[in-house]
Amino acid sequence: MTERRNNQRKHIVLLSALAVGMVGFSFAMVPLYAIFCEVVGLNGKKYEQEISAEPAVLQVSEREVTIQFLAQVGRGMPWEFRPTEPKLKVRLGEIHLTSYYARNRADQAVTGQAVPSVSPAYAANFLHKLECFCFTQQQLAAGEDQQMALRFYIDVELPEDISMLTLSYSLFPVPDAEVASPTLASN
Repeated sequence: MTERRNNQRKHIVLLSALAVGMVGFSFAMVPLYAIFCEVVGLNGKKYEQEISAEPAVLQVSEREVTIQFLAQVGRGMPWEFRPTEPKLKVRLGEIHLTSYYARNRADQAVTGQAVPSVSPAYAANFLHKLECFCFTQQQLAAGEDQQMALRFYIDVELPEDISMLTLSYSLFPVPDAEVASPTLASN
């Protein structure tokens, strides 16, 4: 009888450890998946090479492609967020400037972080952002609105089969961001 109880306890401990391990693994999946996507370029994410140094001389092509801009707001983000231009026809190699509009609809300051995605995914290696609001967290005071700049170019080496790219930003709240004091927040 005691051997049977020892076996039952052993099974309970093993099953409990397995359950705890599964819960821990589920929490680790989100950052692990993000790292995996960055490393392999899945979902249009590039491994920390988003910030491109402005080249001394750009080769400009006569070829034009259309770039579509999209915006989504994550759950719990009280901002209005949209591109100022939904589409642009651009020449490869030419530097372009556009922006996204953001307005904080909350009654307090809120900090957000934009996460970019490029489609088709393999085109992400040819889209170079020189300046982007996605490089840093953005904080808006209650009711504040802002135009957020995006300066980019598309490499002339873009494969011929791509005539349209989509650059999408998902905006998420940064839960534990420090709120700047009003005297420091003015830009």
